Amino acid sequence: MSDVNAFRRTLVTSALPYANGHIHLGHIAGAYLPADVYVRYKRLKGEKILYIGGSDEYGVPITLTALKEGITPKEVIDRYHTANADAFQRLGISYDIYGRTSWDLHVDTTQAFFTKLYEGGYVFSQEMEIWYSPQLDKFLPDRYVKGTCPQCGYEEANGDECESCGAQYAAKDLVRPRANIPGDTSTPILRQSKHWFLDLPKFTERLKTWLDSHPEWRANVRGIAYGWVNDLRARCITRDTDWGVPIPLEDPDAVGKRIYVWFDAPIGYVTNTRQWGIDRHSDEAAWQTWWKNPDTRLLHFIGKDNVPFHAVIFPAMLVGQGDYILADNVVGNEYLNIFNRQTGKEEKGSKSRGNMISVKWALEQFAPDVIRYYLCGIAPESKDSSFDWDDFLLRYNGELCDVVGNFVHRSLTMTVKNFDGKVPEPGTLDDEDNAMLAAIPEQVDAIAEALEGFRFRQALERLIDLGRKANVYFDAKAPWVTRKTDPVRTATTLFVCCQIVKALCHVMAPFLPDGARTLSGVLGVALPDGGPDGGPDGWNAAKEALPAGSALQPPQILFPKLDKDRIAELAEAHLRGEAY
Repeated sequence: MSDVNAFRRTLVTSALPYANGHIHLGHIAGAYLPADVYVRYKRLKGEKILYIGGSDEYGVPITLTALKEGITPKEVIDRYHTANADAFQRLGISYDIYGRTSWDLHVDTTQAFFTKLYEGGYVFSQEMEIWYSPQLDKFLPDRYVKGTCPQCGYEEANGDECESCGAQYAAKDLVRPRANIPGDTSTPILRQSKHWFLDLPKFTERLKTWLDSHPEWRANVRGIAYGWVNDLRARCITRDTDWGVPIPLEDPDAVGKRIYVWFDAPIGYVTNTRQWGIDRHSDEAAWQTWWKNPDTRLLHFIGKDNVPFHAVIFPAMLVGQGDYILADNVVGNEYLNIFNRQTGKEEKGSKSRGNMISVKWALEQFAPDVIRYYLCGIAPESKDSSFDWDDFLLRYNGELCDVVGNFVHRSLTMTVKNFDGKVPEPGTLDDEDNAMLAAIPEQVDAIAEALEGFRFRQALERLIDLGRKANVYFDAKAPWVTRKTDPVRTATTLFVCCQIVKALCHVMAPFLPDGARTLSGVLGVALPDGGPDGGPDGWNAAKEALPAGSALQPPQILFPKLDKDRIAELAEAHLRGEAY
């Protein structure tokens, strides 16, 4: 187990989403919101941290979308890269760069990876059987074929994996294959084609040693990773397609083939870090500090379907380069399902079922903090969770609005009204006052402890718990009563309340950046954002007092309540398939 205090900086990545459709709430809950909360927390602490993201723009899903729509792959990726970058930005996912694997720089990075592995003896070629279309006179990559799953009998299985049972298999094992291309009515046949393979078994011992050194990882990630490492097999890293990174070999059999998307996609993290260094520092070598310096801590945030790539295959590729660091943690979440109000059952979210909720649609209905709060509260950290409209309404209104928002608003409203818009001078503190003030740093540290352990649901629960403690204190002291009879007691109560409000402002910033930003303006406090270069510690500033006499602006309602009837309308629209 590594000592996280030994690192000088942190590099964070989130899985690159395919640029062939709109990102949805399942993506956000799995890979993007947890990473963003963690990054915002570290930035607020003043630590050096870099957050890398971008679009995955190669691969057969892109060309399939283009074929079905009658447009070019470039038009597909331009459309969805722009749409998804905008959705991430509006939701407050605070990338330092959101890059593209279609950049020329990515071709250079990917080919360098391939060449290093090839020259090191980690890549070999061999003939393999590939489905071939007699009608089109071309080989069919795995997603260009559908058929019956050899494991479960599902009749709409893809050429390489089954969406129904999750099985992965060689394309040649697909039963009753058929072309998945508009206009191709021929029955595919198997033909020999030369391809290149990553010799994963050569990395077995190095990967096991690395995994063994991280017993602190989530059980789901370790289980999947060990399952692969204990049975490593060579994996094909090229495809019969003209869309993707060219194979950098002088070999006639490489013509008409490209490097497979699962190989080039994680290399996109390196490409985008390179581009960030050029954009930010005009330095083509700046990226190496983040990828080759052992003082850097690398963290991957992903959904569990990406665990094999980030906990086995990409690390092997990095080992094969000779001088890259490996991830200190691979934070893998389970799936976010959908609760169907009509059937009363959970179901897997999918575009074909029409039950997905796109970020674009969600942001047309709700403020970003509303979405962030609920998704963090139900984050599928150790098991699948479910988006449920009734639970969404109950949690947001009953927790964030009634507990935190209500306390902040009534405390500040009473303070501004009764003490000339300033934090009052306290009188003598009694035991309840001291206990409440002592609870602030304890709760701030407890939230930090959960965040450091990647327990985001628990961290948010502890934030709400601070709000609950505050409401109990406020109600017990009843300042609306004492203001008529004991102004010193009222001043003392509201002084303590202002300290809680200040602490809430700081600790909510990673989760609810818009609300925190608004509240910081009311309080006149700074929320530092250190970023890659670091900065002052704004997290532990939550424990510092807001001095008596500090000016306060009139408070605003931070978290307006959701209307029950409106939520019911949106739930019905979702059932009709209108939320994607």
